[in-house]
Amino acid sequence: MAIRKKSIDALPEVASDFVWAVSSGSHHEPHSLLGAHPHEKGWVIRALRPMAKSVSAVVDGEKIELSHLENGLWHGYVATKKVPDYRITTAYQDGSVWTADDPYRHLPTIGDLDLHLISEGRHEDLWNALGSHIHSVKGDLGLSHGTRFAVWAPNAQAVRVVGEFNSWNGVAHAMRVMGSSGVWEIFIPGVGAGTKYKYEILTRDGNWITKIDPLAQHTEVPPSTASIVTESTHKWNDKTWLDARSKRDALKAPMSVYELHAGSWRQGLDYRSMADELIPYVLELGFTHVEFMPLAEHPYAPSWGYQVTGYYAPTSRFGSPDDLKYLIDRLHQAGIGVILDWVPAHFPKDEWALGRFDGQPLYEHADPRRGEHPDWGTLIFDFGRNEVKNFLVANALYWLEEFHIDGLRVDAVASMLYLDYSREGNNWLPNQYGGRENLDAIAFMQEVNATAYRRNPGIMMIAEESTSWGGVSSPTDGGGLGFGFKWNMGWMNDTLQYIEKDPAYRKYHHGELTFSMLYAYDEKFVLPISHDEVVHGKGSLLAKMPGDRWQQLANVRAYLAFMWAHPGKQLLFMGSEFGQQSEWNQERGLEWWILDQPSHRGLQTLVGQLNKTYVDNPAMWQLDHHYSGFTWIDGGNADQNLLTFLRWDEAGNPIAVVINFAGHPYHDFKLGLPKNGTWLEILNTDAESYGGSGVGNFGRIEANGDGSHGQPHSANISIPPLGAVWFKPAV
Repeated sequence: MAIRKKSIDALPEVASDFVWAVSSGSHHEPHSLLGAHPHEKGWVIRALRPMAKSVSAVVDGEKIELSHLENGLWHGYVATKKVPDYRITTAYQDGSVWTADDPYRHLPTIGDLDLHLISEGRHEDLWNALGSHIHSVKGDLGLSHGTRFAVWAPNAQAVRVVGEFNSWNGVAHAMRVMGSSGVWEIFIPGVGAGTKYKYEILTRDGNWITKIDPLAQHTEVPPSTASIVTESTHKWNDKTWLDARSKRDALKAPMSVYELHAGSWRQGLDYRSMADELIPYVLELGFTHVEFMPLAEHPYAPSWGYQVTGYYAPTSRFGSPDDLKYLIDRLHQAGIGVILDWVPAHFPKDEWALGRFDGQPLYEHADPRRGEHPDWGTLIFDFGRNEVKNFLVANALYWLEEFHIDGLRVDAVASMLYLDYSREGNNWLPNQYGGRENLDAIAFMQEVNATAYRRNPGIMMIAEESTSWGGVSSPTDGGGLGFGFKWNMGWMNDTLQYIEKDPAYRKYHHGELTFSMLYAYDEKFVLPISHDEVVHGKGSLLAKMPGDRWQQLANVRAYLAFMWAHPGKQLLFMGSEFGQQSEWNQERGLEWWILDQPSHRGLQTLVGQLNKTYVDNPAMWQLDHHYSGFTWIDGGNADQNLLTFLRWDEAGNPIAVVINFAGHPYHDFKLGLPKNGTWLEILNTDAESYGGSGVGNFGRIEANGDGSHGQPHSANISIPPLGAVWFKPAV
């Protein structure tokens, strides 16, 4: 390429205010001045190098001296027809000389289709378009390696990238706005993985504010807040699991969930060491899934992850994003599903995060009657804005697809459904029809559920919804919200109220045990004994139980057996499986030492047996969500504090369940049964190995033709105190 320098007098003039705006990093299109631009039969190269002694462009090995225009902006001319691939060499007063690629010579790294989909709210792979991404550009001088940045900030006057690479001074790294999309973009050569950065945003009122990247996939460990450029190198080994998952009908499959808080399950573990300890524990106890409380980045640890600032960034408290992928991969290889708590209902007001991101309400609704949560002191997403809805829908897909998550438990669904949620008087804004339903949030939930299931067969979307809203787990094409499951908060509240009563008074509250069967098939339910039930003065599951320690443990054993036998999947919070004494505190961790006591070890052993027996018998889960899977033997025996019922599988095989919430045993109790002959006692919560008194049936009972309880056969059985027994036909 023939190159010659042209006299500076022949270079095009540039308005001083334009130069000033660009050189101060406050112009919305710095690329329109900086970089290489055609002029006459060649190109004008302009570079911003404040404080430089001299600046030159190196093109095809030839140095082209640039002249200083003003305010740190240098320019020169290259006579060539082809767009020059060049590097900028800068000499400073201290004698240092630096040669670097020029960010402003590069074409946009985000395409028109991306911008169109973002504006329409339909970019399902948003995390690949926005945020920071390692990127390489091929040119005459070889590959230029760096990072491309893109951020949505439609109300900004200017946006700059600041970070370790520019000493947190973004003047030389101002971004360009991509038309009317509100998306800002720049490719910065030389910036690699591990680089810390933020965005500086010039607001409408002329103030500069500093913000994290909403699409950052890695962050500093709190309380530090910088975003971090990252690049995944993890190689997944869970294809067998994913293939099987895609063919599995979750409604007709066993699902026993162990909920845990990563930071306090065993304190001091990171994602990788957690894999070594959590997996054998979950396998020993037989849970089919684990559910992590929110793992997206959050600055305030006591929020337990429910005040998210980095929706696309796993918390750095326990390692890198690849470390989390390693944990999930290991869980899948062990045959354990992974559910993640997801929080799209609200976000905190931290000034460096999403709130008033570009100086104006952006992610949050502008009207505080819809945009602020009065109880939680947080902000509420503007679900009706295309780009915001896209941000959340894509975020769900991000966790499901990039981290192979098997299900999302969606937090606080009720707060999204109702415009008057936790609002008194006129402190809420009705929808366009005058109603209290948040139509935008409903549409968002329908879209995220439909999209998640379409793109990821076999996953689960699970709603934590505490009201009687109809159709939470009904398909979207019929007007439902489209969730796969709903937490049964009614069952949880009613049964805990019952079990807290002294056995002497339980007969007056029997309906609290049986009421759930009136609506058990209205939704696809998960029965939760979650973290919410063992905090804020509620005490542990064990502490809720009346009586002395033996009676408390017996109550827990009977209650869990009832829970596992009741239609619906089940979820149990960590510590409840061995009878933690005190309520959960995320700063202290679990009371593992209590397992030195045989009675608590016995409860843990029972939970393992419950799960094994549950998984081995399809009658306990195959028809969870159909009335044909359940039959009362006697649901009305309040005087004796007894519940007796049958569970059925699709082949017509029954399991008989007997639950005694009285403090004394029953002997020679006549139990109606559907089949004659030998029935095996497959579970007895009062077994001595579980810490019980040993009342039972020596492993079997014999049913004869003497009918009872509306059943054609019966057997005389022993029922343990504060205990449960399950029976199944021997053949």
